[in-house]
Amino acid sequence: MPTKPPFLPFTRPTIDEETIAGVAEVLRSGWITSGPKVKELEAALSTYCGGRTVRVFNSGTATLEVGLRLAGVGEGHEVITTPLTWASTANTIITVGARPVFVDVDPETRNIDLEQVEAAITPRTRAIMPVYLSGLPVDMDRLYRIAAMHGVRVVEDAAQAFGSSWNGQRIGARGDLISFSFHANKNITSAEGGALVLAHPNEATCAELLRLQGVRRFGEDGMDVEFIGGKFNLTDLAARIAIGQLPHLEAFTQKRHRLAKRYFRAIDRSLGCELPVADFENSNWHMFQIVLPLDRLRITRAEFIARMREEGFGIGVHYPCVHLFSYYRALGWRNGQYPHAEKIGRAIVTLPLFPGMSEGDVERVCAAIKKVLTEAMR
Repeated sequence: MPTKPPFLPFTRPTIDEETIAGVAEVLRSGWITSGPKVKELEAALSTYCGGRTVRVFNSGTATLEVGLRLAGVGEGHEVITTPLTWASTANTIITVGARPVFVDVDPETRNIDLEQVEAAITPRTRAIMPVYLSGLPVDMDRLYRIAAMHGVRVVEDAAQAFGSSWNGQRIGARGDLISFSFHANKNITSAEGGALVLAHPNEATCAELLRLQGVRRFGEDGMDVEFIGGKFNLTDLAARIAIGQLPHLEAFTQKRHRLAKRYFRAIDRSLGCELPVADFENSNWHMFQIVLPLDRLRITRAEFIARMREEGFGIGVHYPCVHLFSYYRALGWRNGQYPHAEKIGRAIVTLPLFPGMSEGDVERVCAAIKKVLTEAMR
């Protein structure tokens, strides 16, 4: 009897033996919290981002919060963003005392609609926070024209976009404040972690204070706190993982491109699923997402995910709309405000896509999708 293939999750990190050995060396060194490996990683990321100043943190959520604080966002301010994102995007705006102003997404790119962004700017707007869903950036040229015209800062939620580009220039090599995530499901990982590309080198000291309680040290035994920071520092253990990942980024990205192209060839278009934009110039293909034709199905998204799991495949959901979570409903948001985002958020699913997969795996996923959806058609 043929052996059933092992379960295929929607993502899995690829970590080589040299990196694993490097982490062991850090453990043996006796210095496992923030230290020389953090500085080494920051230098490598600065080189990657064209010489810009980069500081690393213990999560992409921390980088967003610090980015907002560096942008001067606080009480009474507004930050324009998308409801189709992970909760941290909006949560960090609330955390710094500001109010998120959601605008709908472009139904094709699934990213924030820049035309609606411009219309939403008010005297209280302090920043725009675009999200690059699945690694696909917005029109960077238009985004920064809007920001410059209205005198507002940009904090790019590029959590999924490390390795992406815009018109041949890497995300992170230009722009204002750019936040990356190195969570376990990202294109390179530090297990948990993130990086913030700074708009100005003189912001580095403030970023360092914000990531470690606001403590400023001077001399051998002196310290002071002038403002409150967090506990956001990255460990050397995590930094060593990212250092080992960085040289593989280009190969990882090329493999993701090949797998995404295979998805486009293998998915049965007659099933009615909405596919992503086939952008192989700018996107790093962090995820491959389809929008299910729920109006044609007798099953819910949750039931689709369960049936795909029975077939041997893990399926993710990225993301339900933030404004429909209980906390945000209590603040006044409701159904029907952002129809494109809500339609996508109700039906979007994330298919397996990571460098350890084969193109044959993609074919198996697509065959399972066809089986499940065909059986579920009304």
